[in-house]
Amino acid sequence: MSVKVLVPTTLQKFTNNQATLQCSGSSIAELLDSLETTCPGIKSRLCDEAGEPRRFLNLYVNSEDIRFLDGTKTPLKDGDEVSIVPAVAGG
Repeated sequence: MSVKVLVPTTLQKFTNNQATLQCSGSSIAELLDSLETTCPGIKSRLCDEAGEPRRFLNLYVNSEDIRFLDGTKTPLKDGDEVSIVPAVAGG
């Protein structure tokens, strides 16, 4: 199974400057583990100690926020697109 992952510029130092990766996983949690295998060090930037996405990051599956789906248990299928989007704040 192949899932397209869109990586923001701030994390591309972990992906050899690639903005798009092809990874595998039947859920977001498995995808994050796959990303760590392919790009060592990236998971600690994406997840807290409990393995949950950090507060300042948003993860989308086909434009749907995983917080409104099943979180890291959100199922993935072949051809899905996962976007990693840093939260923007300021005033």
